[in-house]
Amino acid sequence: MTTVKYMMFVMTDPEPDTVPDESDVERWVDDLDASGKRIIGEVLEPPTSARVIRIRDGERSVAEGGGADSTAWICGFDILECESIDEAVEIASRHPMARNGRLEIRPFTTWE
Repeated sequence: MTTVKYMMFVMTDPEPDTVPDESDVERWVDDLDASGKRIIGEVLEPPTSARVIRIRDGERSVAEGGGADSTAWICGFDILECESIDEAVEIASRHPMARNGRLEIRPFTTWE
């Protein structure tokens, strides 16, 4: 069966169901790495360290801070390789941040 790569955005949530436990995330990562379903993942710095770049009318503007005006922000990502979106949802559902934050999954597309 053909597999598809999915980007999983890991986001904070101002109203988590539980308090995050780093060892739970480490177990999730170890399990997926062993299964070959997780290609890579990283934790990101807070939005205060971000830069937003725009070119308008030929002029570049660079703003400090993240572009999202929200209390929820992307704090990490994982790239998954799955046979279906349903499998990606199942894998994401086991991630501790499903209870402590929010997860968004998007399939990669190809440029043809």
